[in-house]
Amino acid sequence: MGNIGPVQLLIVLAIVLLLFGSKKIKNLGSDLGGALRGFKKSMKDDEPEPRLEADEPAIAQTQEKQNAKSD
Repeated sequence: MGNIGPVQLLIVLAIVLLLFGSKKIKNLGSDLGGALRGFKKSMKDDEPEPRLEADEPAIAQTQEKQNAKSD
């Protein structure tokens, strides 16, 4: 009794389509896709950028120059 088959899913889909219309469902799908893209982009932006080991000597030299100027 608890099994939902393909016929029942088609009936539910037809009822949803009749209630909301294809235009609203299309807009809802595109809005949901845009929200997911924005979420993924913000998650990617929050990740720290990997530091290259080659940059470390340049950073150390810059800090040494700044320390020498302030003395």
